[in-house]
Amino acid sequence: MAKRRRRRWRHRSNAPPLGVLPALAAALLLLLLVVTAPVDAAGAAGVQRHLERMNKPGVRSIESADGDIIDCVPRHKQRALDHPLLANHTVQTPPSHMPASLLVRQQSTKSATARAWQTWHHAGHCPRGTVAVRRTTAADVLRARSLALFGRKDAKQQRTRRRRPMPPDVVTGNGHEHAIAYTSSPEGVYGARATISVWSPAIEEANGFSLSQLWILSGSFNGSDLNSIEAGWQSFMVYCIPVLRVDQAVFFSGRQVSPELYGDSRPRLFTYWTSDAYEATGCYNALCPGFVQTSSRIAIGASISPVSSVGGPQYDMTLLVWKDPKLGNWWLSYGEGAGGLVGYWPAELFTHLSDHANMVEWGGEVVNTHPDGAHTATQMGSGHFASEGFGRAAYFRNLEIVDADNSLSAVPLDAIQTLAEDAGCYDIRKAYDGGWGAHFYYGGPGHNSASCP
Repeated sequence: MAKRRRRRWRHRSNAPPLGVLPALAAALLLLLLVVTAPVDAAGAAGVQRHLERMNKPGVRSIESADGDIIDCVPRHKQRALDHPLLANHTVQTPPSHMPASLLVRQQSTKSATARAWQTWHHAGHCPRGTVAVRRTTAADVLRARSLALFGRKDAKQQRTRRRRPMPPDVVTGNGHEHAIAYTSSPEGVYGARATISVWSPAIEEANGFSLSQLWILSGSFNGSDLNSIEAGWQSFMVYCIPVLRVDQAVFFSGRQVSPELYGDSRPRLFTYWTSDAYEATGCYNALCPGFVQTSSRIAIGASISPVSSVGGPQYDMTLLVWKDPKLGNWWLSYGEGAGGLVGYWPAELFTHLSDHANMVEWGGEVVNTHPDGAHTATQMGSGHFASEGFGRAAYFRNLEIVDADNSLSAVPLDAIQTLAEDAGCYDIRKAYDGGWGAHFYYGGPGHNSASCP
């Protein structure tokens, strides 16, 4: 009997509450930095200072079932306003005008879809006058190659671009692969909207990702003045925490290298921006100053749930990005109507986008870092090819753009071009019907014996 009691006690002690794990992991990482490498104590202190700058004090903190902590930060104290160009910025809320929709949505002939939302909503809410911000942890920072690059894309991977106007990271051989649709207008584009199915793709590679997003682009694709606004959902694979194998972990200032990996395949709402082709400006979400959040209900970087399943229920989300015709800020809306306003990219951040966009893209992207070996098995979208259609393939539906009159209009199918760099790995097929308007299916499994060696 005594042995059985000891076994039960050990089992209980090894299962801390879910919410304790992120804080425990962060503390252990900082402790390991100091204990395993005394010369890197300054690096640990630097990480702590960086976290203090990023995580503004909240009036309430909400612990989500997925391990995230959401801080309710006073709107006028958010990190976005630390940007030097926003020193005298007054938070705009609400926008002066929402786009007027010219699209009459008909009942779809396809099976019903449902809305995907955010996991943390089950644990609480933020009060009015605050913004919901996902707290950045030491574990998040230590997975970056350096503090300077935390939250930013690698500019080296964005430099070589095709001559034709494509998303800036659509480059053969740079480790990124895409399946996209795109359009432009000689009169300029002032925003775009689409409804995107949400999945949880399998990620094979360390620090790899799979995303589905829209791009709002202006400037030169071959220079250093490209302006880009991006929003969608993204799933990452990240480094693990080698708590029990300290001798095999090598720590540098602001970086962790580990032979063991774990994957967090939960899709998360994300944003990105740059005004200089990813060289020095911009970042993901609120990881640097710039994007001004206004929502207490939607946290950028928080996980989305529920998600679609093959042959099962299909869940999607609607994203709209548009330029406020009065003040010039670029707003983001998540879901239908004004209730889903997330925030905006201030006009002061941009050069070319201070006027209008040249091009809009929609689609998927993955990382493939096996250029000389087997192709990655990271999935795009659902992991199924476009030909498999509704219930199996991922989709973007009801593609619309905003014109100079601040009106939304459906994009004609013949105005949409598509690109898949390696259709044997990931492909795309566009179509039109009365319920979904211009839409496309896209994605694939990556490595497979039939078409993607």
